[in-house]
Amino acid sequence: MNNMKLVVSVFFLGGVIGLGGISARADSLTSARAQGVISQDVMTEGSYCHTKFESIREETLASSQPVLKDTDDIVDFYGACNHDPLGKEEIQSQKIEMQHRFQNEYND
Repeated sequence: MNNMKLVVSVFFLGGVIGLGGISARADSLTSARAQGVISQDVMTEGSYCHTKFESIREETLASSQPVLKDTDDIVDFYGACNHDPLGKEEIQSQKIEMQHRFQNEYND
């Protein structure tokens, strides 16, 4: 009887520890997806990466909290591995891209 309690306790404890590890991995995956990163391939360890992520919604580019699009509008970025899809550099880059598109559409 005592051996059975010990076995059940060990299985229960092992299950709790195992599910805790899965939860931690799921949280990190959710965090990466929350930033809109679709894929990231490391070219040079600690230096350059090829990253694909969702672009920022144009109507939120000027706001203090920009929001990523939920469409197939993907940015193909090659540069620093710690590049933030919602960072200042990316916001500026997408603003310039939006201005170029506007000029091309209305100056023809």
